[in-house]
Amino acid sequence: MISVKDQLNNLIELAQPAQRIVSLVPSQTELLFDLGLEDRIVGITRFCVHPARALETKTVVGGTKKVIQKRIKELQPDLIICNKEENTCEMVTRCQQIGPTYVSDIKTLQDSLYMIADIGKLTGTSDKATHLIKEISTAFDHLNSFKELRALYLIWKNPYMSIGHDTFIHDMMSHAGLDNVLIYQTRYPTLTIQQIVDLAPQVILFSSEPYNFKEVDMQDIVLAFAKADKSQPNCILVDGELFAWYGSRLLKSPGYFNDLRERLKV
Repeated sequence: MISVKDQLNNLIELAQPAQRIVSLVPSQTELLFDLGLEDRIVGITRFCVHPARALETKTVVGGTKKVIQKRIKELQPDLIICNKEENTCEMVTRCQQIGPTYVSDIKTLQDSLYMIADIGKLTGTSDKATHLIKEISTAFDHLNSFKELRALYLIWKNPYMSIGHDTFIHDMMSHAGLDNVLIYQTRYPTLTIQQIVDLAPQVILFSSEPYNFKEVDMQDIVLAFAKADKSQPNCILVDGELFAWYGSRLLKSPGYFNDLRERLKV
């Protein structure tokens, strides 16, 4: 018997390693592939874009906020993977009625490493999971030492939305030497352009997800700083996956952060 408590303290018990897995979390779908579990994945969301072949070979059961429960049930999963933030409470409850459901709750790098270990136990891939955890930990341990920069991370437009201290992105920012100007806020606060100007960040990071910012989206903010006669922040587009995905893609984040900080020196 395999017994694991998920990150909401729910007990998951399996008679054997999971053989039919439905993943409703894009970053954890990629993790499953990287743990060598491709043949055991039976269902994913339309946002599970890594690896590219996932959408071509697996049954799509919906998105991260709305799924076709009947389709999940028909797949007869013996493990469903959800996330507290990316999936709705109603979705998770219905999944728990279908079969064993592991719910992750990721706010820090350490949370992510614990989750990877849990998935390893539930799927009989603990050796691979342990190796991956060591690789990720080593990569972050060898990050360059950075001078702190006051930074604002934008995830949405109309209205502008950023991130508070209780988010995984905030933790990734800290590893990149980026001091979140909204450290005293929680979750995903909305902001006006005037509030952004008043925060006086040295750097504004425009994320590629969930809103896919482009250079043209920077213009209104740049103009607002100019009109206010305030020092212009360094505005830069960033790969949101490398700040927000908490599975095996974390292997790529430290190198990306090093490169990003070099770009911010210009």
